[in-house]
Amino acid sequence: MSDVESIINKPESAPVDTHIVETAVPSSPKILEMQQLSLNGVQAISPLSGRVSQTSQRQNVSVYLSELAFLGHLVLRGNSDNEKFAAAIKEVLGVSLPAALQSEAKDELSISWISPDEWLVILPIKQAFAVESRLRIIVEGHFAVVNVSGGQTVLSLSGSNALQVLHKSTPYDVHERNFPVGKVVTTVFAKSQVVIRRTGLESWELTVRRSFADYVWLWLTDAAREYGVEVSG
Repeated sequence: MSDVESIINKPESAPVDTHIVETAVPSSPKILEMQQLSLNGVQAISPLSGRVSQTSQRQNVSVYLSELAFLGHLVLRGNSDNEKFAAAIKEVLGVSLPAALQSEAKDELSISWISPDEWLVILPIKQAFAVESRLRIIVEGHFAVVNVSGGQTVLSLSGSNALQVLHKSTPYDVHERNFPVGKVVTTVFAKSQVVIRRTGLESWELTVRRSFADYVWLWLTDAAREYGVEVSG
């Protein structure tokens, strides 16, 4: 099948090549998968490409905000009680399926619990296609894997007052007694919805739908202004 060049050119953005390939999975019909690697002259645009370039610095900074752009996002669905399914996921990803409201991470890959039969895998974009293909080959039975990389982005929020910014933004109890490192939750966030994952004592990752990214970014920069905020790409 021929290459699909549907990504808009932009000089300062990262290169992505999108084309469709057919993968034959044993005992299954052919499946269309999306490959995203560099292609000369074709550029991807981050949802916040126009925002993160406006770096802001000030004295007494205690909140740091940035976009972790151009990552691979895979939505995985299956039955965690199925031992073969769980074993196959661990074989491909190198980490076990996390328990409810938890996440697991290894190097640059993380997998977060979203619902009783759904997980979000975030990894370097150059690995996404290979991992998706291998999942389709190794995992058997009733399952699904979908590449949603173009529909989401990740925001990094950190600093000594990052928790205070979250308190302003979500009704969920994000205090450390209820939200330890490694926990993840999908919740209301400034009238939108995000997946919040705690990655460290003072660091968080927010997975945001592309269509809400600009709104959430503006909300966070405003909510963090009183504490001193530095934004970067």
